[in-house]
Amino acid sequence: MRPTPLAGYVGQEHLLGDGALLTRLIAGGSIPSLILWGDPGTGKTTLARILAATLAYVFVPISAVSTGVPELRKQLEAAALRRKATQRTLLFVDEIHRWSKSQQDALLHAVEDGTVTLLGATTENPSFEVISPLLSRARVLRLHPLTAEHLKILLARALCADAVLCAARVEVDPDAIDALLTLSGGDARAL
Repeated sequence: MRPTPLAGYVGQEHLLGDGALLTRLIAGGSIPSLILWGDPGTGKTTLARILAATLAYVFVPISAVSTGVPELRKQLEAAALRRKATQRTLLFVDEIHRWSKSQQDALLHAVEDGTVTLLGATTENPSFEVISPLLSRARVLRLHPLTAEHLKILLARALCADAVLCAARVEVDPDAIDALLTLSGGDARAL
């Protein structure tokens, strides 16, 4: 259910509305390294994918939980080769707060020299979890929980676009919708 064009992204108007920071950066054709900080289900990964596609970056997703320094170095070497071929790399590090200081240090030079544009995602306050040198080279953007209106849009989209739900002609009672919105707590995945 992840949208691929930016127009399909729901929420985070403070970053993507008229004149907002990401809107201006997209219009300029590139983004700096970013740390997306927000609760689960607020659109961090979706936004990263959309930014890479919209701005023609090669999207390289890695998980801080399962990627060590050797694998990171391989990805950085590949990014350096792409850079020589004038291709930009967006290195998406999911759960960046889970990386140790040495893992984060291994990334520092590539971010600093522009080999990669870092886009880290975290549910934890990056001021406490991301090393200062890396934080100083990235902008931290706070993503807010999705509102009931955002979630209603996503629910309607799922009911119409999901093959299983659509084929089953699922209908949701208004009271059930209210319960789903409340129980999801602003988390699109939980919804």
